[in-house]
Amino acid sequence: MKTYLRYAFAALLAGLALVGCGQSQPPAAPPGADRPLTFGVSFETLQTEYWIAGMDAIKAELSRRNIKLLAAIADGDANRQYEQVRNFITRKVDGIILVPKDAKTCLPMIKAAHTAGIPIVLFNRPCDPIDGFTPVAVVADNVALTRETVASLVERAQVGGGRHRAMVILGDLGDVNAVGRRDGFEAALKGREAVVEVVARVPSEWNQEKAQAGVVNALQAHPDIDFIFTSSDFLLPSIVSALKAAGKYHRTGETGHVWLAGFDGDATAYRLLTEGYLDATGVQDVYFEARQTVEAVLDLRAGKSLPGTILDPGFVISQANLQERAPRMWGAQVKKAP
Repeated sequence: MKTYLRYAFAALLAGLALVGCGQSQPPAAPPGADRPLTFGVSFETLQTEYWIAGMDAIKAELSRRNIKLLAAIADGDANRQYEQVRNFITRKVDGIILVPKDAKTCLPMIKAAHTAGIPIVLFNRPCDPIDGFTPVAVVADNVALTRETVASLVERAQVGGGRHRAMVILGDLGDVNAVGRRDGFEAALKGREAVVEVVARVPSEWNQEKAQAGVVNALQAHPDIDFIFTSSDFLLPSIVSALKAAGKYHRTGETGHVWLAGFDGDATAYRLLTEGYLDATGVQDVYFEARQTVEAVLDLRAGKSLPGTILDPGFVISQANLQERAPRMWGAQVKKAP
């Protein structure tokens, strides 16, 4: 028995020595491995269907990955959004997703998160360049998608021959997305001046009342307008109201139809496509953008190098491909939701 105890005691000492040398000790768990991650998500606004759909898509993606959500809405106030980001940092979130008011006011927020070592990714709106590092933004390819959408409308409109008189409803040109859509519109018509002449450029600043007043005035000044592009489907109700008042609201194929296209892919656009009043719209793939945004935050946490811009190519949906592409259109899914 004494011999056995001596052997047991010797074995115990040997085991302790190995642990002390680190040879048999398991690797330490990474910080936070015993708890789910938490992401702070701050949206500048939930004013439009797209932002609501974007928030819902991000929530669903985080839930699918078992990541907790801290959500905040700034209601258009950049100072409030800065405080929201500071609160996320104080609470030591594992990542931040930001929809900024514009490309400039978000810079202090991004710098604060970067200084705190918290990865931050912008959803659907990029920021101005920052010295020292490149912020990551997941955004729609506004220029290319608008160009493709307007070009498809031109192709359909020119089948009947003649020269068309066009109106474009511009967004808030302080928003880089609105600038890209304006540039895409102009690019689509370059070299097609013999087919489409732009006679009215209506500012909206993303405001329904201003858009409607501008469209009404343009239709009065140019009653022969028969081609309209809006920089956001959000403004379609104002355009429809003005067209009705002018007696110019007709389905595609009917006499007097005004060729009409938009950008976003919301539920109103889907309804007007199915009813035959809207000819086409450029759809932002909100589900792609949500997935890519969450993945980008996780990749940054893992130390991966990412490009400054991750583009959502989106797609054009029109009367010709409505049945085929409706299942991918977020506005069609919102329309079907209870």
